Amino acid sequence: MQAVIVLLPGDGIGREVTAAARTVLAAVAETYCHRFVFDEHLIGGAAIDVTGDPLPGPTLAACQRADAVLLGAVGGPRWARSPVRPEEGLLRLRRGLGAYANLRPIVPHPAMAEASPLKTHLLQGVDMLFVRELTGGIYFGDKRRDARGATDVCSYSPEEVARVVRLACEQARARRGRVTSVDKANVLETSRLWRETASRVVAEEFPDVHLEHALVDAAAMQLILDPRRYDVIVTENMFGDILTDEASVITGSIGMLPSASLGGPGPGLYEPIHGSAPDIAGRGVANPYGAILSGAMLLRHSLRLEREAAAVEAAVWDAVAAGVRTPDAARAGARTVTTREAAEAVASCLPPPRRLRESVG
Repeated sequence: MQAVIVLLPGDGIGREVTAAARTVLAAVAETYCHRFVFDEHLIGGAAIDVTGDPLPGPTLAACQRADAVLLGAVGGPRWARSPVRPEEGLLRLRRGLGAYANLRPIVPHPAMAEASPLKTHLLQGVDMLFVRELTGGIYFGDKRRDARGATDVCSYSPEEVARVVRLACEQARARRGRVTSVDKANVLETSRLWRETASRVVAEEFPDVHLEHALVDAAAMQLILDPRRYDVIVTENMFGDILTDEASVITGSIGMLPSASLGGPGPGLYEPIHGSAPDIAGRGVANPYGAILSGAMLLRHSLRLEREAAAVEAAVWDAVAAGVRTPDAARAGARTVTTREAAEAVASCLPPPRRLRESVG
């Protein structure tokens, strides 16, 4: 197949991990006889430096025309005093693509058990998927600050809640059939609406899915005490942002985790969940696996290339099991690799073109 993939390296280590993911996607194209056209554009602080806008018009237009979008990271202290923040570009991009649901899988690799702060027996069988609402809530609500104080408004409509719950239930049907809806219904009106809407959607449209409700503070505790109990977790924007960063340490490094932002008529948006990490930018030590696995999600969800996606995921796990790790994920005293070396190792773990063609033939 032929596909146009827009690359948005962004800021900090974004450029390095995006280049690594591109290396692997290019290897996939060669191995499986596809043609991927990579189209790079500015976003975030890098875009502010050149245009004064964290999401220039040409960038958004290119993303809307593409088959998929792969993002590195945005932000950094360099733009802390800027009249416009780099993160605004990402928020506008999500809304511009209509990507209202963020999928974040949490699956620890057995070879990295020693890097996790949890005891090994707690990691066995952990396989959860967060579905985070992405275009509503407090991040997109009205904001005001003056001499008297500051206000951030959190609001949700029943329709916004219903559509993300539906997507979570559809994902659960392909997994273990369990959805945990996380809210703060004992305090917040938006959470009471969330809980009522989730209950209605599941009762009316997904009777085969088991739904449970959890308060966000209790869910945060259970993620550490018993992460195996979760299958699909659906929650609102800010809760999802916080909980997935907490859950990321279960895998041993936040650099390992991918995400997919889906739901709208536009192409999917794929990005590792880590930030721009300006303290290590340019040193060639950033973990590229989250970006590469985001590329695998891109292949699966936007390009419908399940075989290719599974091959990339298997190649990442093979590299990790072989000890190919950047400093954040390495055992104490073990040899580490650069960002580029990790990407090349993953690409080398893909099946050779000849072997693939012979097996297909």
